[in-house]
Amino acid sequence: MNKDQQPETGNTLLPSHAQVVIVGGGVIGCSVAYHLTKLGWRDVVLLERSQLTAGTTWHAAGLIVSGFSSETTIDMAKYTRDLYERLGEETGQDTGFKAIGYMQIASNPERLDNLRRRADYCRGYGVTTEEISPAEIKKMWPLFHTDDIIAGFYTADDGRVNPIDTTIALAKGAKMGGARVFEETKVTGIKKKNGRVTGVVTNKGEIEAEYVVNCSGMWARELGKMAGVNVPLHAAEHYYLITEPIEGLQPDLPIVEDPDLFAYYREEMGGLMLGLFEPVARPWGMDGIPEDFSFGEIQPDWDRLMQYVEKAMERIPIAKDAGVHKFFCGPESFTPDMGTLMGEAPELKNFYVAAGFNSLGILFGGGAGRVMAQWIVDGYPPVDTSEINIDRLMPFQNNPKYLHDRTVELLGWQYISWPNLQPETARGSRKSAMYDRLAEAGAYYGESVGWEYPDWFAPAGIEPKVAYSWGRQNWFEYVAAEHKAAREDVILMDLTHMSKFLVQGGDAEKVLNKICANNVAVPVGRIVYTQWLNERGTIEADMTVTRLAEDIYLLILVDKAHTHVETWLKNHTPADAQVSITDVTSGYNIINVQGPKSRQLISGLTSADMSNQAFPYLTAQEIDMAYALVKALRVTYVGELGWELYVPTEFTLHVFDMLVDAGKNVGLKYAGFQALNTLRIEKAYRDYGWDIDNTDTPLEVGLGFVVDFDKPSGFIGKDALLRQKEEGLKHRLTQFLLKDPEPLLYGGEPIFRDGKRVGYLASGGYGHTLGGAVGLGSIKNETGVTADFVRSGSYEIEVAGVRYPAKASLRPMYDPKGLKVRS
Repeated sequence: MNKDQQPETGNTLLPSHAQVVIVGGGVIGCSVAYHLTKLGWRDVVLLERSQLTAGTTWHAAGLIVSGFSSETTIDMAKYTRDLYERLGEETGQDTGFKAIGYMQIASNPERLDNLRRRADYCRGYGVTTEEISPAEIKKMWPLFHTDDIIAGFYTADDGRVNPIDTTIALAKGAKMGGARVFEETKVTGIKKKNGRVTGVVTNKGEIEAEYVVNCSGMWARELGKMAGVNVPLHAAEHYYLITEPIEGLQPDLPIVEDPDLFAYYREEMGGLMLGLFEPVARPWGMDGIPEDFSFGEIQPDWDRLMQYVEKAMERIPIAKDAGVHKFFCGPESFTPDMGTLMGEAPELKNFYVAAGFNSLGILFGGGAGRVMAQWIVDGYPPVDTSEINIDRLMPFQNNPKYLHDRTVELLGWQYISWPNLQPETARGSRKSAMYDRLAEAGAYYGESVGWEYPDWFAPAGIEPKVAYSWGRQNWFEYVAAEHKAAREDVILMDLTHMSKFLVQGGDAEKVLNKICANNVAVPVGRIVYTQWLNERGTIEADMTVTRLAEDIYLLILVDKAHTHVETWLKNHTPADAQVSITDVTSGYNIINVQGPKSRQLISGLTSADMSNQAFPYLTAQEIDMAYALVKALRVTYVGELGWELYVPTEFTLHVFDMLVDAGKNVGLKYAGFQALNTLRIEKAYRDYGWDIDNTDTPLEVGLGFVVDFDKPSGFIGKDALLRQKEEGLKHRLTQFLLKDPEPLLYGGEPIFRDGKRVGYLASGGYGHTLGGAVGLGSIKNETGVTADFVRSGSYEIEVAGVRYPAKASLRPMYDPKGLKVRS
């Protein structure tokens, strides 16, 4: 079927009401409609401004690939593949799925390490990826130049579909389930009342709706603006070339990706399709997407792209002599961090978004539709949403200039894969007051939701520039020294990017104590570590809550959870409660002073008594530091004596300079987030979004000790946790230490117990104190995971195809009794 062949909608008049209105008739919108009907929701209306598949769906390459590097993306991709294979039988409309196989090429040792690690991970989720030799690659693709290839990674079950046929099949399946589809129906406005969406306005009339789902693809940002919702994505030019027929190119040749050439290859009409994800892309549609751009093309820029085409053709030399049948350029939309944008918009209740698939909409289409439908029907997502929830991004990231500048490098990120990879564009605008001082001191800066944070520090005279590798990167020894200083002396870290909220008012304690799993009805000056749970008992947020006064609390949390926490708090605060919520993130810089000599350093700069008796662990006081008043919180994320100093922004450099000057006498050293990560993993401190997420309960991740089941107010999720306590745990987060000091762990490595795969690491780093790589990961067992089960096993961690013996522990291997933090 081509783009001119559309199914009869059978609908002529718009209904005045629908339970759900889906805006956008591409593969995502049709999939959401299909899956909603599968869950029993029949009153579904899909609106398409032009014709089904218009925009970007119609020109997709149709690659179907199952192997990814996170549980959520693998889950969506695998389900999509299986759905497309069976959808034709169900609907009578074939998707064109062909399991011709998929292969990635490694032509250098770093790529080999990367692909071996990914293959290890994928096998644990049922994606059978086989490492094959250059000779085997040559046998599959005789036209390939293979002299530089080290290995390939082949997945036989993957393949390709026809994007138009697939979308039509989903639309047909949705209609069979009761959904109604209206083409040539443009949404011109979003209706809302009291913070909730109530319907849509179209060129053919209005529809009242309980839910609206924005599946508008590259128009999703514009539709979001109508609703007052930020949908940060931007279109970029995306190219593929199709040659005239080449002898020897057969339709059943596997799809091949050569990441180091930024190219993919497959057969098309007897010729070669060569697609590109070039590292320097060109943004498109800066002034908005043209109204009539339904099945449009962009004029190709041969001069800009020819360098990439010629390089990619080196893999298939005969292609250079073939004529060009089509050099296609069309738009694809990309998000600032290359994660999809899914879920309920934080700005508007019942307004959902499913957009920003970074050119992988066909590949994720089935799974994304299923996830969205379950999210809408159940009210919560069925998967870990750390990398897909739209509320992880900040409003400023929807600014046109920011999106334009970031998009330049995003296309190439599809094929760039390094641990701790940092963006190079749209940088340098969100900084702490200490930025320049730390830059002068040799800081290499990372970025998180716009914040610049010191990742590590180069020694004097060495440029702080990263050399990416899956082995020991050039900063490895620098971080080892920072790590050692934290354990033996004292370090200074900039934690300003952490999000900070004040919750104030007469009902602050009552509201927070219902939301927090731990008890925050504590004396003024106490710090409480707690999680926020949903009714299922799984974790929505992880934070510290400090009582500053009878009616004032300070909340500190990871930056990417900022909007999620703010929205959750507002949604769970009764309308008549005497509570105000204030974002004070920009009002304070955080100077983190940690290590055995931290008390000695701070004591010399304040009149406050910093002794253990006067200032015990998990307490907070306001102290004087020269001319500044500073909120000092005795808390640690590295496992040592230390304080987080919350300094009013205008006083930050005053306090910073004082600390640095006095620090010369106690061996003060700057430290960055690579050191923070290795220190916290040694201590088995959890990191939300990595080790724990919205699918975990506190009991499963070893945080039951900060759940107060006995507090009179109870808490959201209590009943679910009590049931789980009775039923027992089927997985438990565990700390691992490799016995071999050489391999490195980054997260994603499979865990084997007595030779059987039982999970994977969620995070990893090098334990410079423990003498080997350390990681945190869940051990899973359907019949239960007790402490005895963990202790009785023999463990191995698989790293790039090799299994290494490991020690497992439910208690922190570093300072298991917590004596150092309380000294």
